[in-house]
Amino acid sequence: MQLTEAQHRLEAANARLWSGLAPDALGRLYDRTGAVGASAGGSVICGVMVEALRAGGSPGEVQAAVLPALQQAHWAIHRAFSEHQRVGEDRLHLAAEIGELIAGFVAALVAAGWSETEARQADVHALAEAAASAR
Repeated sequence: MQLTEAQHRLEAANARLWSGLAPDALGRLYDRTGAVGASAGGSVICGVMVEALRAGGSPGEVQAAVLPALQQAHWAIHRAFSEHQRVGEDRLHLAAEIGELIAGFVAALVAAGWSETEARQADVHALAEAAASAR
């Protein structure tokens, strides 16, 4: 779940960045041939550019207005990627721990007289219920 959430934040930040920098959007903004609509994700960058142009800003002023939005998008992407990477690594560690626990469980069942095939196919929940009933 955390991995998916981090991936969604990464995709959303990237969409906000790209939707404001799409070549067709820039061309239409700078030559003032028409209004550029916001993308499905909404572009902060595009909105900043439109506001600066409506205020009569030069291309240099528009770029200066866009810089903070670009910086925000950059750091949002960086944070989301870092979180995605951290959660992915946590997931790998958890998978390794689970593998070790399963190997130990199978070894314990084999030591108790089960065949390896039976041990690998054992229903952990049924065994836990049986052990609880026996008490």
